[in-house]
Amino acid sequence: MQERADTAPTTAPTRNRYDLQELAGAFGDLGTLIPFVVAYISIVKMDPGGILLAFGSALIAVGLIYKTPFPVQPMKAIGAVAVTQGIGAVTLTPLMVAGAGVVTAAMWLFLAATGLARWIANWIPRPALLGVVMGLGFTFMLEGIRMMAGSWLIAAGLLAGTLLVMSRSKPAAMLLLLAIGAAIALLGRPELAATLSLVKPAFQLPTFAWPALSGQDLWLGMLLLALPQLPLTFGNAFVAITEENNRLFPDRPVTARQVAYSTGFLNLWSSALGGIPMCHGAGGMAGHVKFGARTGGSSVMLGIALTVLALFFAGSVDTLFQLFPPAVLGVVLFIAGAELALSSRDPRAEKEDRFVVIATAAFAVLHVGVAVLFGVAAHVASKRGWLKF
Repeated sequence: MQERADTAPTTAPTRNRYDLQELAGAFGDLGTLIPFVVAYISIVKMDPGGILLAFGSALIAVGLIYKTPFPVQPMKAIGAVAVTQGIGAVTLTPLMVAGAGVVTAAMWLFLAATGLARWIANWIPRPALLGVVMGLGFTFMLEGIRMMAGSWLIAAGLLAGTLLVMSRSKPAAMLLLLAIGAAIALLGRPELAATLSLVKPAFQLPTFAWPALSGQDLWLGMLLLALPQLPLTFGNAFVAITEENNRLFPDRPVTARQVAYSTGFLNLWSSALGGIPMCHGAGGMAGHVKFGARTGGSSVMLGIALTVLALFFAGSVDTLFQLFPPAVLGVVLFIAGAELALSSRDPRAEKEDRFVVIATAAFAVLHVGVAVLFGVAAHVASKRGWLKF
């Protein structure tokens, strides 16, 4: 893959905007953020202040540096382990998660500093990359459907209404969806209003996590969390986000090396705060853009909101997040996934290339790392004439 900046229409200015449209787009990635953060807090018993401060400050930084709706997301393979505790007899601890962040940071800083990140990215052919993007979009859509299934009638109405309003105003669609979601949460659980009335600001800084890390935390964090996550991060949060950013915003391109460095530094910072491993997921950018974001102002505003939550409302995060029902988050995730899948189209592609895209997408639904390898192999086979359609 080359450092691509595919032509795509965009009217976005090069300076960040801080308006209603950017604010609405800022919420386009809540479908991944909230469920994983809640799982880390409730299951792994991690400090919500450290998690949210890491996210908030990272979003402010990438918004100011890249000046596009550059996302910061939880690493999903590691998050899945947090949700299921699916690592055999080993009990996942906050320090193991922080250790995984240190190891992840070291890996990505090494890839960036040595130039390996760019070399590997250049090696991936475009059809394989587009297939990964399409498959990730399908994965988001399927996860959105799963989240909506618990309240399918309400979710169907929310999805239909959101799509209808989006045809007229994307920012209005997001803000209306959030407002209706909060109303549904309050009506469905009357006791929630009473609990919310007790929420009071209380300033609190997270605990610096590195001094408490042991060699075992680093070893288990690497073996059980960081290494299994690497293929997914490489496909979704490295090559795919670089492609997506440069396709949508050719006037503000990013390089593979920049993304590798920022992935390393944000994990270094997050692990120090006792936060969770983070990445730049292409689906996050698709969600931000779909609901109106066009500059880094959306990332900055979301980052400020999360920073305020971290510093003043860390003890009430569980309660505040209950204002976003799973049906609402599922709608956001489904629409973001559809936008990401649609971005994988290439009208110039030959029939063999389209096969590579579609087949790679099918593998990406199951495993992004396998999808990348398959896509490269299929592309080579098509160019040598071994594939005919």
